[in-house]
Amino acid sequence: MSYTKENITKRKFDVVIIGAGGSGLRAALELSKAGLSVAALSKVFPTRSHTVAAQGGVSASLGNMSPDNWEWHFYDTIKGSDWLGDQDAIEFMCREAPKVVYELEHFGMPFDRNPDGTIYQRPFGGHTANHGEKPVQRACAAADRTGHAMLHTLYQQNVKSKTNFFVEWMALDLIRDESGDVIGVTALELETGDLYELHAKAVLLATGGAGRIFQASTNAFINTGDGLGMAARAGIPLQDMEFWQFHPTGVAGAGVLLTEGCRGEGAILRNSDGERFMERYAPTLKDLAPRDFVSRSMDQEIKEGRGCGPNKDYILLDMTHLGAETIRKRLPSVEEIGHNFANVDITKEPIPVVPTIHYQMGGIPTNINGQVVVWDGQENKVVNGLYAVGECSCVSVHGANRLGTNSLLDLLVFGKSAGKHIVNYVNGYGEFKPMPENASDFSLSRLNKLDESSSGEYAQDVANDIRACMQLHAGVFRTQKSMDEGVKKIADIRARVGGVTLKDKSKVWNTARMEALEVANLIEVAQATMVSAAARKECRGAHTVDDYEHPADDPKYPLGRNDIDWLKHTLWYSAANSLEYKPVQLKPLTVPSVPPKVRTF
Repeated sequence: MSYTKENITKRKFDVVIIGAGGSGLRAALELSKAGLSVAALSKVFPTRSHTVAAQGGVSASLGNMSPDNWEWHFYDTIKGSDWLGDQDAIEFMCREAPKVVYELEHFGMPFDRNPDGTIYQRPFGGHTANHGEKPVQRACAAADRTGHAMLHTLYQQNVKSKTNFFVEWMALDLIRDESGDVIGVTALELETGDLYELHAKAVLLATGGAGRIFQASTNAFINTGDGLGMAARAGIPLQDMEFWQFHPTGVAGAGVLLTEGCRGEGAILRNSDGERFMERYAPTLKDLAPRDFVSRSMDQEIKEGRGCGPNKDYILLDMTHLGAETIRKRLPSVEEIGHNFANVDITKEPIPVVPTIHYQMGGIPTNINGQVVVWDGQENKVVNGLYAVGECSCVSVHGANRLGTNSLLDLLVFGKSAGKHIVNYVNGYGEFKPMPENASDFSLSRLNKLDESSSGEYAQDVANDIRACMQLHAGVFRTQKSMDEGVKKIADIRARVGGVTLKDKSKVWNTARMEALEVANLIEVAQATMVSAAARKECRGAHTVDDYEHPADDPKYPLGRNDIDWLKHTLWYSAANSLEYKPVQLKPLTVPSVPPKVRTF
């Protein structure tokens, strides 16, 4: 039976949140406590959201283990971003960090403790004292299950505050009125296959990352870029999508993440000669250099023939010297992962690792209040009624490379700030704006095209081709020729997405329908990434292009990257597959700007 306007169920809420991971839950808590009616939609049960996989910690300059302050954190984040991060947003995040971590502690977060009862903090890559002088202990940790503990803590608080959860639902498209304001979403209840029109005063996108556009990924299978796809189809640009972080320590052959907390606790990367090679690349921070730097160094070792194993295609992460007691206390999940995914006892032998896609630095452009913004050539214009937080957003605090533990901080700080702003926005809103007659027409046409298809390709075949293309053409090291080829391949695959067929037309828990709808989101993110990457003619952070590598003493590009032409954010528009650019905000809120310099560690 086809979907029709007559069988759409309509409901109203003050706020609809898409996604129930850390950022969605933190925002929802702020809204529910204010007495607003909130609908939080999630493809999975909230505590199975991908925040549960974050392991190492959440950054905050508490100074419990070593002297620290927010200005050092601010400097490290700017330097880690390779100066593509907006300094006003970074200042806001770093100043708020201690407050939101203590708040989380008061919610019941079971942090590890020091003997004096304060929160335990471990070192993490790129986090330093006194502007790079030495590593600092800034990552507030709950063993190596910090995200798991955080997600459960926030979920419990939301249950207490009576947030409405719509579990196993998939949002389809944003609804905008004639003025361009966002006034709701269409969504599919997966259990029944029924279509809903959710009318709202504000919509918050908190759908997480889209790492499943790559073949080898630490991301969960649910991370298909749904919020980014919704925004792109609604005419909103995606920002800085060329910047994808490769985590240095994915288990070779499995892609499962080994937390940076391993190196924070003292683990060492070794090549086939048994050498601690990071001492050559980063003499000061060594194995605790930022992730883009470590990933490139590992890849270089493999390229030069010093990789490990029969094919010399991985590096060894050695933590045997830490001792079984420390590993079982601080890294219990890592020990389990070693047994389950590499058949290795990490207390007795090193474990094979390779850089693996982990995090998107880009996303839906927002300001520090979580409001989605569109650049008009002169300034950012707010899209009324639409907010985005967490990994699907780009505020931009991570720039071209995120520091470890800043992701959990990002979702706490901006989840809370968006929640507070939405409360004020909704309280001054008045009556619901009228819903347009054609509000659900686009979603109906998408669903019925699938249901009426009699031939075409299987969704996962197309998805697998997207992943293979991205893995080949948008990896750790890129070339202009390879990226240009990737742009053409992705354009060809996009043409195939429209021809996806659905053999099973049933409605009850039809996962094939969900996968077909997810492919439409994957292609938006993949094309945004490939086109943005091919257009950026420089090396910066996670975007390393062999053609544009410059030594730091190059007279034209003395910082090793092209700040003359490329110190700017990329904006990709889906409708015309076109690019625009806007300047990086180099002026912080209250402190002096940190001018660009060479990144050395």
